[in-house]
Amino acid sequence: MPWFVYIVRCRDGTLYTGATNDLARRVAAHSAGKGARYTRSRAPVVLVWSRRKRDKPSALREEYRVKQLSRAEKLVLVTPKRRGR
Repeated sequence: MPWFVYIVRCRDGTLYTGATNDLARRVAAHSAGKGARYTRSRAPVVLVWSRRKRDKPSALREEYRVKQLSRAEKLVLVTPKRRGR
């Protein structure tokens, strides 16, 4: 079963990183104030980045790697790449 590593932008502009095997359900839970404690008071959230992983261990390794990034590095990660002319 595939897993996902994701970043959501909270109402206050902060970023939250997580991992799940059901991305739509998890983002909906965050937005409903039933997700992680961090996002409960910062709902609603918007999904700004996600990556599919083949299994839970690889997703958790990627989640850890992303959580080690600075806010500036995460903002680069979530900013859509512009294609050349």
